Parts: sequence; structure tokens; C-alpha cells
Amino acid sequence: MTAQPLLSIVLPAKNEAENLPTFLPKLKALYPDAEILLIDDGSDDDTAQVARAAGAKVVSHPYGMGNGAAIKTGARHARGDILVFMDADGQHDPADIPMVLAKLAEGYDMVVGARLSSSHASWFRRTANRFYNKLASLMTGHKIDDLTSGFRAVRADKFRKFLYLLPNGFSYPTTSTMAFFRSGFPVAYVSIHAGSRIGKSHIRLLHDGLRFFIIILRIGVLFSPMRLFLPISGSIFGVGVAYYAYTYLTENRFTNMSAVLFLSALLIFMIGIVSEQISSLHYKNIE
Repeated sequence: MTAQPLLSIVLPAKNEAENLPTFLPKLKALYPDAEILLIDDGSDDDTAQVARAAGAKVVSHPYGMGNGAAIKTGARHARGDILVFMDADGQHDPADIPMVLAKLAEGYDMVVGARLSSSHASWFRRTANRFYNKLASLMTGHKIDDLTSGFRAVRADKFRKFLYLLPNGFSYPTTSTMAFFRSGFPVAYVSIHAGSRIGKSHIRLLHDGLRFFIIILRIGVLFSPMRLFLPISGSIFGVGVAYYAYTYLTENRFTNMSAVLFLSALLIFMIGIVSEQISSLHYKNIE
């Protein structure tokens, strides 16, 4: 008989002592045989002590290194063949774990818990997340239901291939999702309802919203550069043609500005080609 793969549940946490006494017992009751690994990211409260008392294995950072850094630490220390990443603030329901694992068993390498629109507390968050999802779908050519969800199940061997790509901040979901798509590893989504956390969120809407936008563009360049550079190059070339047509009809001459626009379009196109070749190097040994 084939043994069941060991499951590791990785929980990045910072100052979550208030939430853990309610959250961890639910997790233990549902999966008593799973490895529950909490990464204490430089907490100022009793997060580590509370987690140990509840039966979780704890790995502590000496100072706050970021959510992505905690995820990478968890992936390196986890013993399981399958990793489930969840927030430790109580937003993610442990009862949704069987749903993502069942989907993973269908042959996917990553399954993401896509939050329903009602999970976002404000219209701003709903609008921002829809925008990010649409932009990321455009950059990758794949439909992305929830780009920034931290609730996901992955096959450990596949996920560890991309640890060097993951940033230390909150954008690890963005990077890991796009890296899986780029490498041809199948990704699926299941709908979940994320609850309200207790205490203050560590994400700042305006600051982190702008950062997520920049990250999407950066990862888009990493994922498929020509999807970004080709439209920009084409737009500048089109402006150059229009401006040249205008100056030719009105002044019967070719201006320096037209030359600058044409050269800029050519340079951006060439940068896109070079970026495409560099991007492919990140994935040449991925199997």
C-alpha cells in the first residue's frame, strides 16, 4: 500500500498571541497527525509560547523579516510532502483545508483559496483585488481568481524550486503563483470565505497597494516580458507614426521628436527580447 503523504501546515505569524488559542485547537482537531509549523517573525508578544503550548512546532526569527521570509523558513523546515500555508490571524477557516487538498489530489501542483468578494471588508479592497487579478491575468495569459491569497496548498518539491525568487515581504503569493504558471505546473482555485481578523492588520492599503502594483509589473517582466514591453513599444511607435504624419502634412518635414519616438520604440522592443531570454534562464532546469 502507498503511504499517505505527510501534511505540513505552515503558519507565518507576528504578534498573534491573541488569535492562536482559538485558532490552533481547531487546526489540531481537524488534522491531529499533521505537522503544524508556526514561524514566529520577531513577535513582541507571547506568540511563540502560546503556539508551543498548543502543540505547534515553532521556528523563530530573531527580528521581523517579513511574511515572505517566514514562508520560506517554513518551507525549508517542513517535513511534509504537501504544504498548506495559512494566516495565523484566524481569517482562514481550517475547515476549508480538506477542500483545497481534495482539489490538489486531482493532479494540481498548487491550489489557492480564492476569497469571495464578500470576504473583503471595504469596496476599496474589493476593487483593488479585482484590478490586481485582471492585470495579473493579462500578464500571464491565465485566469487568476485571487492573486494575493495567503491560503494555499502546494506540493513541497515544486514550491521549493522557487524559494530563491520569493521576496521577503507580503508578495510571496503573487510571485509563487506566477512562477508556477510560468513553469507549466498546474494551478487551481477553490472559493473560500475569509473571516475578519482579531487585532490590527499588518497590511497598509495605500502603501502596500502601490507595492503590489509594482510587484505585478516586476513579476510580469519575470514571467513573460514581451507581454509588457511589446504593447509599450507598439504604443510609442504608433505615437511616432502619428506625429510624423502630422508634421509631414503641416510642415512637410521629419522632426527630431519623431526620430526619438521611433528609436525609443525600437529600444524598448529590444529590451523586451533580452528580458525574455533572461527570464527563460530562471526556468531552464525546472522539471
